[in-house]
Amino acid sequence: MTAEPSAVRERAVEAVRRALPDEEKLRKLAEFFKIFGDPTRMRILCALKASELCVYDLTRLMGVSQPAVSHQLGLLRAAHAVRARREGKTVYYSLDDEHVSALLRVGLEHIGHRFSGGR
Repeated sequence: MTAEPSAVRERAVEAVRRALPDEEKLRKLAEFFKIFGDPTRMRILCALKASELCVYDLTRLMGVSQPAVSHQLGLLRAAHAVRARREGKTVYYSLDDEHVSALLRVGLEHIGHRFSGGR
């Protein structure tokens, strides 16, 4: 005797329900992913993936004002996507950890794959 389709689906739905992160984790994840929703922040993150840089370096690289770069860095620091290191009067920024680098790498691979004709 085979299970009715509705019973099979109910087991599948229940298994997925148990596998889902709790609401607080989902909220935090959604907040974290918001940092990737701005092209300037994405440029800063990609630059920091390549090298540790100070605000002056980022200002020259991005072609935007120092307050604009500092504002974006503040948002990225609050989201724990970048970290700061002080050397004398200069503060250098880098990606917070390998997870952020991996997210950028996978995202860029996905975009490259999706828009290069690959499926």
